[in-house]
Amino acid sequence: MFVLELTYTAPVERVDALMAEHITWLDEQYAAGVFIASGRKNPRDGGVILAVGEDRAAIERIAAADPFAAHGVCAYRITEFIATKTAPALAPYRQQLP
Repeated sequence: MFVLELTYTAPVERVDALMAEHITWLDEQYAAGVFIASGRKNPRDGGVILAVGEDRAAIERIAAADPFAAHGVCAYRITEFIATKTAPALAPYRQQLP
C-alpha cells in the first residue's frame, strides 16, 4: 500500500484552476481500483491519497500523470508500507510481511 502526500508548490489559485482535471484523474484511479481514499490536508497546503498496488514504479507513473504534477503545482512524496492490520472493511487490502 502507498501513501501519496501532495504538497502545493504554487499559489492555491493555480491549484484551483486545475481542480476539475485533478478530480477526473482521481475518478479514473478509483475506477481502476488503485485509490481507496483521498482528500485535502488541513491546513490546505496539499492532499493525501491512499493507493494499493504491488509496483512502486506504477504508482510513481500514476502520480506523475496527475494534472497537478504535470502542470507543476504540487510535489509528491510517496511512502510505501505493508498494511498488516486494517479495519474490517479494508480486509481485502491486508498484506503479509515478507
